[in-house]
Amino acid sequence: RVELRDIEIFLTLAEELHFGRTAQRLHVSQARVSQAIKAQERRIGAALFDRTSRAVALTSVGMQLRDDLRPGYDAIQKGLAAASESARGVSGTVRLGVMGAVGHEIRDVIELFRSRHSGCEVALREIHFSDPFAALRAGELDLALLWRPVREPDLVEGPVLLTEGRVLAVWTGHELADRASVSMEDFGGRAFVDLGSNLPDYWVEAMVPATTPGGRPVPRAPLVTTFHEILTQVAAGECVSPLNEHVLQYYSHPGVVFVPVHDAPVTEWALLWRKDGASPRVQSFVETAAQLGPR
Repeated sequence: RVELRDIEIFLTLAEELHFGRTAQRLHVSQARVSQAIKAQERRIGAALFDRTSRAVALTSVGMQLRDDLRPGYDAIQKGLAAASESARGVSGTVRLGVMGAVGHEIRDVIELFRSRHSGCEVALREIHFSDPFAALRAGELDLALLWRPVREPDLVEGPVLLTEGRVLAVWTGHELADRASVSMEDFGGRAFVDLGSNLPDYWVEAMVPATTPGGRPVPRAPLVTTFHEILTQVAAGECVSPLNEHVLQYYSHPGVVFVPVHDAPVTEWALLWRKDGASPRVQSFVETAAQLGPR
């Protein structure tokens, strides 16, 4: 029978390739590391490491064993951590990525979650539309609030927290600036911001369409990476841009006018998390948000 500790020793040595560092990292003796590896080699019937006075390297059998064991070991560790967290109750910090002032629009969700879970905190972190998924995928965030749809295989799209209309940002003196509202057909032939080529086309299209409903092209330029860059480029007369309605409450910028788009689709802001990142506190936050429903 192979003990979990022996698997841990093998996998750690496969990373460190040094018996002394492995022993130090696992708080065991170097003799214990050597004993565990020799026992596994006897059981398998082949060397797992090539050892010389100068270096330790995995054999081909060792590489295969490492690759086969690592996913299962990681899954066991995640399961144990989740069970431990459940036993302690929901605690720790929910790291929530938001774009600018959108986070303020869901303060009722955050306050209700805090009131239900006194041992838990919510930390808001700013994310930008130019790189919306990276921090979530890297494990730097637990949740993100992004506009729908999000169709990424490693991410889960959860409940909608906020719905809102859209406006068109134009510069002062623009021919549309004095309109009571504009139509999406008015987008045709006008330069819109370019959100970059590293984003899923479907996600960009949901906010900045490539054509009008009637099929007229909507050209893209200049390239922007943050919300404030959008306002700066619009004010300079370089482009126009669709934005979400909350900007009317939270933002103003010299030289920029916001005109309602009366036939734009409603923007739905939904919670997102990694498929392998649904910890008890994340699940509790999602459940709280779902109970309140979209505002």
